[in-house]
Amino acid sequence: MTPSSAQAALLTFCTVISLGSVGLVLSIAVPEGGNNWFWLMTLSPLAGVYYWTKASRKEEIKVKMVLSDDGNNVSEILVRGDDVQVEQMRRELKMSEKGMIYVKGIFET
Repeated sequence: MTPSSAQAALLTFCTVISLGSVGLVLSIAVPEGGNNWFWLMTLSPLAGVYYWTKASRKEEIKVKMVLSDDGNNVSEILVRGDDVQVEQMRRELKMSEKGMIYVKGIFET
């Protein structure tokens, strides 16, 4: 997975708002600092940079196929990995869990 520039921008924006709120509270609580507390907002791009450098990760799914006794047919497929990735794989391959029956949702076509 690669980092998203939209998520980095959103994170930076939310950090600007948060640090602005902290600056407002500190300017009221510690009036000796005056409006200098709002300079904290200049640190907000660091949140986007931190996200951009740390957000990438490698996804890995392990698949094991178990053959039937006669060796001709696959009887089970064991999948191990991240829940989101396994669910996406299951949905795309139209597989169901052992002993479960797939019921089509009302929003599916």
